[in-house]
Amino acid sequence: MTIKSTIKSTLSACVITAALTLPTMQSAQAGDEFMLAHAYPTDHIFHLASETFTDQLAKQGSTMSVDYHPGGDLGDWASIFEQSMEGVVPMSMSFGASEYDPRLDLSWLGYVVDNWDDARKVYGPNGKMTDVYNEIMDDLDLVVLGTIPTGFGSVAIRKGVDRIPTNFPVDAQGIKMRVPPVPIGIERFKNWGFTAVPMPFSELYTALQLGTVDGRSFGPSVEIWQMRDVLSAYILTRDYFEHAFWVVNKSWLEDLPADERAKVLAAADVTLNKIWDEAQAIDEGFLNKVRGAGIKVVELNPEQMNNAKQALYANEWPFMEGIVGPEIMTMMRDIAGIK
Repeated sequence: MTIKSTIKSTLSACVITAALTLPTMQSAQAGDEFMLAHAYPTDHIFHLASETFTDQLAKQGSTMSVDYHPGGDLGDWASIFEQSMEGVVPMSMSFGASEYDPRLDLSWLGYVVDNWDDARKVYGPNGKMTDVYNEIMDDLDLVVLGTIPTGFGSVAIRKGVDRIPTNFPVDAQGIKMRVPPVPIGIERFKNWGFTAVPMPFSELYTALQLGTVDGRSFGPSVEIWQMRDVLSAYILTRDYFEHAFWVVNKSWLEDLPADERAKVLAAADVTLNKIWDEAQAIDEGFLNKVRGAGIKVVELNPEQMNNAKQALYANEWPFMEGIVGPEIMTMMRDIAGIK
């Protein structure tokens, strides 16, 4: 597989600010404090993962300590991903920023798995995708410690919109749907008949408030709960299994003393297994909270679900094959049981 050798890296204002106040790359020494950051609030599973890792690192007897930054105080998830590439933030939990390698959109691919057991086999600890992701990340000077599951992503409609799309593409015509600013997000919702509006996550809540968009896509239950006061319906398309990358800067990790590196990796392994053991119950708990908040939760019937799947298999999957190549997509089809 050919890996892109030139990476465009235009630092955001947040990264520049961090670079002015921190070393360009944190040194890796025993006894050091190092940064772990993510862009989500403390009711997100990233927080549980971060606190568990911090506790486990201490239990491993590490002399290093974690300087923990939740809630996006170092920037949004794409900015934090870039800061980990640069080594400014050695460790982070983020989603795939495909501006640095378009193959990272593979993490958003639709309808690969449709249940938690299969999700763990594919994306969980020692899952089939770990080596694939690490091959992609290697050229970005990153190592994937593992993936953090947040649950199956679906579609939500804001308050003030009286349409609940379930039959694609007919029901979707004219609905402005926010998608992440990644090519596969735009492709998916165009295929389903929506007007796809790429938008950073940081702008989404205000856009729903103001009616700039009619709904949001790629939404696991935790995020629907967090935005419950501006949403009226949650349509369970379950079109992809959302999982974030827990990454560490490769140069930083390799520069650690061998015993400290082993403790970091051991603490990460324990954390990943704990998080995957608990993630499904957390996801289902937030879905129950969404229902309790008065948001209408809608299941697709078997015919509607099949139509949604077939549209992506026929259009999105060949689109992705043009990016990642036939070898990876043959593996993905085997995983999904697509002939």
